[in-house]
Amino acid sequence: MKKTALITGGSAGLGRALVAALSSRDWHVITDGRDRDRLARLRDLPGADHVTAIPGDVTDADHRDALRAAVDGRGRLDLLVHNASVLGPATGDTRHRLLADTTPEDLQHVWRHNVGAPLVLTSLLLPTLAASHGVLLSISSDAAVQHYPGWGLYSASKAGLDHVTLTFAAENDAITAYAVDPGDMRTQMHQDWFPGEDISDRPLPETVVPHLLALLASRPPSGRYRAADFPALRSTTTDAEAGDLGAVV
Repeated sequence: MKKTALITGGSAGLGRALVAALSSRDWHVITDGRDRDRLARLRDLPGADHVTAIPGDVTDADHRDALRAAVDGRGRLDLLVHNASVLGPATGDTRHRLLADTTPEDLQHVWRHNVGAPLVLTSLLLPTLAASHGVLLSISSDAAVQHYPGWGLYSASKAGLDHVTLTFAAENDAITAYAVDPGDMRTQMHQDWFPGEDISDRPLPETVVPHLLALLASRPPSGRYRAADFPALRSTTTDAEAGDLGAVV
C-alpha cells in the first residue's frame, strides 16, 4: 500500500511544493485549501493521480471530519504536515498589529488557524498516525523564537504550534514530531509580511522541499529544526544514499 500523507494548505507555496514532491515519489497525498479554484489546479501536477484535494477551511469541524474520512479511506497515515496558517489579524488594512492594539477577534482568528486547528486535527488522526509510527511535521518560523514588532500575534501562535507539536511526541512514543523553520521563501504570505517590497531575492518554496525530504529520510529525534540544517536530498538520490528514504519518504 502506498505511503499516505496529509498536508494542510497544499494549494500554494510550500504546501503545493511538498504535495508535488511526495506525489511524484509515489505517495498518496491528501491535501486541502480555502481557495477552491487554486486547489483544483493541483490536477496539473505530474503526480496528480496520487492526490486527493479537499477544499475547505481546517478550522471547520465538518471539513476536518472530511479529511479524517479521506485518511480512513486510505487505511493509513505516515505523515501529517501542518502547513496551513494565517499571517495576521482578521480586521484592518494591514497584517501588522501591535500587541497593545490586538482585539479578541484578532486573537481568536490567528489562534484558531495556527494552533487550535492543528491541535484538534492531530488529535483526530493520532491513532492512525501512531499505528504507522508516522511523522508529525509542523511548519514553524523564526518568528517563533524572535520578537518582531507588529508580528507578536503570529509569532506567539507559531511558538504555541511548536510546543503543541513536540508535546504530542512527548506524550506518544509511537510518533516522531518536528517543528521546522523553513527560512525565508518567495510566497504570498512572505509578500504580505513585507507589503510593497521586492522579495524576488528570496528562494522559491521548491528549494526548501529537498531539505524537508532530507529531514524525513534521516529521521532525527523529535525536536525543533531549521530546514537548512539538513543537506538537500538530490532528486537522483539512491536508496542506499537515502537511508530510510524508502521507508519514510
